Amino acid sequence: MDTDVKRVLDDVRGGHRMNAEEALLLFSVQDRDVWEIASAADEMREQRAGTAITYVRNQNINVTNLCVNACGFCGYSKKPGEEGIYFHDKAEIQRRAALATERECTEICTVSGLHPDFSAQSYTDVYRWIHEAAPGVHLHASNPMEVAYAARKSGMSTVEVLEAMKEAGLNSMCGTAAEILVDDVRQVICKEKIPTKEWVRIITEAHGLGIPSTATIMYGHCESEKDRVAHLAILRDIQDETNGFTEFVPLSFIHMNTPIYRQGTARAGATGREDHLMVAVSRLFLDNFKNIQVSWVKEGIKMAQLGLIAGANDLGGTVFEESISKGAGATNTDYLDPKEMQRIAQDIGRPLRRRTTLYKLV
Repeated sequence: MDTDVKRVLDDVRGGHRMNAEEALLLFSVQDRDVWEIASAADEMREQRAGTAITYVRNQNINVTNLCVNACGFCGYSKKPGEEGIYFHDKAEIQRRAALATERECTEICTVSGLHPDFSAQSYTDVYRWIHEAAPGVHLHASNPMEVAYAARKSGMSTVEVLEAMKEAGLNSMCGTAAEILVDDVRQVICKEKIPTKEWVRIITEAHGLGIPSTATIMYGHCESEKDRVAHLAILRDIQDETNGFTEFVPLSFIHMNTPIYRQGTARAGATGREDHLMVAVSRLFLDNFKNIQVSWVKEGIKMAQLGLIAGANDLGGTVFEESISKGAGATNTDYLDPKEMQRIAQDIGRPLRRRTTLYKLV
């Protein structure tokens, strides 16, 4: 093993908090030392999260694909006049919410395009409709971009929007719209989205109001390894302050139908080595996160399984409906049967356990 890599891994095993330079070193590894990093990360996973592989029965409801933004990594959103636009009304939203209850889902997740006519009231109406049709369900919804948009459209502060969303039934928030929390990169891939400082402020406000959230990263487009480390450092700092993140979810860039790939700005997604290292280095660097999720939607089942022996402890959800990754070109994204999850877990000698959104075992 490379002596510098060995030193870092030994230090982390001994309780050292990894710094940015050390994380950058691990992200740059290209040889068999990748397996050593994964092995150390899996040791940390066992110490922090135990042996169980967890999952949640959940269903997505994407209310609309009409969006005022034009993110370069998105193959899902539509502009006025384009074919394939949808905007679900109350009856359809409640039909889908009721279906989630029939499927014994404990979580409904909803994130959508930024519809031109949306306001804070639009979001709170949707949340109330969902709870009417699926009482008792955990509503995992919105993200800092949607909160900022609702605040701007309604003449409210972001704290006021978050308070209204919570009162309407928002139980936890998605940590999406993060992509890469480096403004130079954001200017290339999503210049219309809120800047890093605003994303951090809103997610911190949510945690302060008792609204926990996930944390995410989208990688494999035009960011550098240094950008990835900077992003992880921001998340770790927020978690030190609020302890409001329930999990970290690395999201591998799906490139096929996206403008930045077709224009030649982004590369064709992350490699398998990068996917593996993202899980492993994140586990070693994010020492204040208990749960790290692999995205079978983004990576496929086989790479997701490998992530579970490289530091991850969670397989995410059953999903039942998935539009955003599918729009970008991903396949087989709509449903993962717990029976298949069981096969994956059993194959690597670990128990599978169903959980709630907030990681209580069911």
